[in-house]
Amino acid sequence: MIPKSVNDTDVFIVGAGPVGLFLANECARRGLRWQIVESHASQSQHSKALAIFPRTMEIFDMAGVAAPFLEKANRVTSIAILRHGRKLAQMKFQPENTPYPFVAMVPQATTEQILVEALRKHGGAVEYETTFVSATQSEGRVNVQLQRDGKVLEVTASFLVGCDGAHSAVRHSLNLPFEGGEYEDSFMLADVETNDFLLGSELQLCPSEMGPVAIFPMSSTRRRIVAVVDQPPNDEAPTLDLVQKILRERGPKDVEAHALHWSTYFRIHHRHVANLRLGRIFLAGDAAHIHSPFGGQGMNTGLHDVWNLIWKVDLCLHGWGTEQLLESYTIERIPIIKQVIGTTDFLTKVMATPNKFAQALRDAVIPMVSHLAPFQHAFVQRLSELGIAYHGSPIIEGPGTRYLDESLRGGEGIRSRFVMMLGRDVKPAAASGATVLAASFNDLVEVRSTAGHGIVLVRPDGYLAYSSDDNANPGALEPMRTLLERQTKHLRWSTA
Repeated sequence: MIPKSVNDTDVFIVGAGPVGLFLANECARRGLRWQIVESHASQSQHSKALAIFPRTMEIFDMAGVAAPFLEKANRVTSIAILRHGRKLAQMKFQPENTPYPFVAMVPQATTEQILVEALRKHGGAVEYETTFVSATQSEGRVNVQLQRDGKVLEVTASFLVGCDGAHSAVRHSLNLPFEGGEYEDSFMLADVETNDFLLGSELQLCPSEMGPVAIFPMSSTRRRIVAVVDQPPNDEAPTLDLVQKILRERGPKDVEAHALHWSTYFRIHHRHVANLRLGRIFLAGDAAHIHSPFGGQGMNTGLHDVWNLIWKVDLCLHGWGTEQLLESYTIERIPIIKQVIGTTDFLTKVMATPNKFAQALRDAVIPMVSHLAPFQHAFVQRLSELGIAYHGSPIIEGPGTRYLDESLRGGEGIRSRFVMMLGRDVKPAAASGATVLAASFNDLVEVRSTAGHGIVLVRPDGYLAYSSDDNANPGALEPMRTLLERQTKHLRWSTA
């Protein structure tokens, strides 16, 4: 049971986009008290973020919400790079060793609807038209001030998480610098109805001296167009005529846009905060990092933020977590965020270079390297997010790579306990030592058998905390004990 608290709620969430909604669902799944507020009157009706990558689908699976996404998704299994109709590269996007070897194309409005409905099943709801005003911290609590219907409301919470987007009021209240810069170009998003000339399972990237275009298939005849454009008018949205012009000039031959469903102009930045935490207040998603839409990584990275955070907050609410455990959120996620920003920035610049020599070099190199197996593997691992690892974290020994087996799936397989997996080759003495070690941490560590080898310790987010190939010596488990003690002693708070 969670220790009794005088606070109104355990986790207070600002912002009901996909990141905030997923965090609320995870709080509910763990039996925590939570509250989520949104300044708008309802959920977004626009597609916005679209691509859901394999590791995110694995996370949804462990959280028990994957099924409705699979029902709604258009599955992408290849990526083509085309230049003035010439195919520079075509690569399969079918990563191995995952139940989800594809990119799931699901409009953001649908993602939010799925997560809102999941919240309702837990008996909860979003509090709309409620604006975050300020927050102060004192021993053991965050005092949150809100405004609704012209009235000031006050709530106390054990933790606050700002998931309130690129213009985050929570981030501004913390005076955290948003480090980085702005791209000179403007961008266009447009969802259009097209002919069926292009494969519904293929994503196209089209470099051009006039500005790159990315074409994401939402179905066999509906597509998201992302393009660099000239400075747009202040009060207009992109027209169908403009989309058709861009496709004619820069897109694949013979693709036609027949109808426009939604469109917008926007400017983009490549920025992130240096610290995702200040005391009991955290930032996640666009509130903490923003970058180019080429690569479709934004929403996925935010969802991974809260997946990394929630189990740490949960352990602290149960009296287990240490200060170091909470600090590991920033330590682990910032390198991943920098990597995503670097990858999307590089992709944008390569696709958009105005330099004739650079264009010629790009167009010559891409066909050569895209056929190389190491390049294809690295490309898919990076884009799929299956290659994310937390090597170097103070709460991990070893590479910190992802781990997924059947026992972790379906929403009940893993919550906020570490799982010690004993391979079939583990000798009785080592197995007995593992059982004793797990018991010394009460209900925090669960022992399971696996068809694999050796002994591994899986974190509550499905990443490896420790592994040992020594299947006979109980003494080989001592580093595991030290690692667990480092992050699960009783908490000594430092307040902001």
